[in-house]
Amino acid sequence: MPLFPKSVLVGAAFLSTSLAEPALTACRDVSHLGETYIACSFDPASIDIRLYNKDQAGVPFKSFKALSLELRHRDEYLVFAMNGGMYHEDLSPVGLHIEEGVERTPLNTNAGWGNFHMLPNGVFYVADGKAGVMAAEAYRAAGIRPRFATQSGPMLVIDGALHPRFLPKSDSLKTRNGVGVTSSGEVVFAVSKRPVRFHDFATLFRDELGCPNALFLDGTISSLYAPEINRNDRLFPLGPIIAVVARFPR
Repeated sequence: MPLFPKSVLVGAAFLSTSLAEPALTACRDVSHLGETYIACSFDPASIDIRLYNKDQAGVPFKSFKALSLELRHRDEYLVFAMNGGMYHEDLSPVGLHIEEGVERTPLNTNAGWGNFHMLPNGVFYVADGKAGVMAAEAYRAAGIRPRFATQSGPMLVIDGALHPRFLPKSDSLKTRNGVGVTSSGEVVFAVSKRPVRFHDFATLFRDELGCPNALFLDGTISSLYAPEINRNDRLFPLGPIIAVVARFPR
């Protein structure tokens, strides 16, 4: 697991660390169709990307701060985090949730309403130093055994094609966040700075970020923890959390 020199945000305080590896500059602004997005990229072969939902006592973390505090007890810290999929009122995942190879919630292919059930929905997973985004049924058929996985929906981009229900002139505008994987295997997380339509968010991943497959994580909730750009969202309680984690030096 790599080490990074950076100030680590825990609650409202920054803890200065002096580590040996080069500085990580993962996040950048990206302009697309008149809107600006924050995009943060990571190589899953050299970065530890994980999924979290509940702490060791079985209580939902609810916040980046709570997760960060638990990680500190393991001599680890958050490099980056983002809300990682849709959840019920009790903050439990709506769909598939896998942590350290253990399936906490099964794949959900039930019919229903809302964005999650705007088929195809999909799965973001990490396995053996690689990451992927796949439509849920394709994921089931592939027989993948990931270390971490989360299900959300809808898919934004499916093998280079936009989700068939996205409208270029839709008047449904929301702050949105999602994740994609580039052709070279890099994981890219993105969040809009202002409300945008699904169509424009999907073309961001396909046309600007180079992701032939991308998955919507949520709208409005869209929360980001990125200390390198002084971002630590605390407005909404969180269900699943995608986290990039590193170890403190010893």
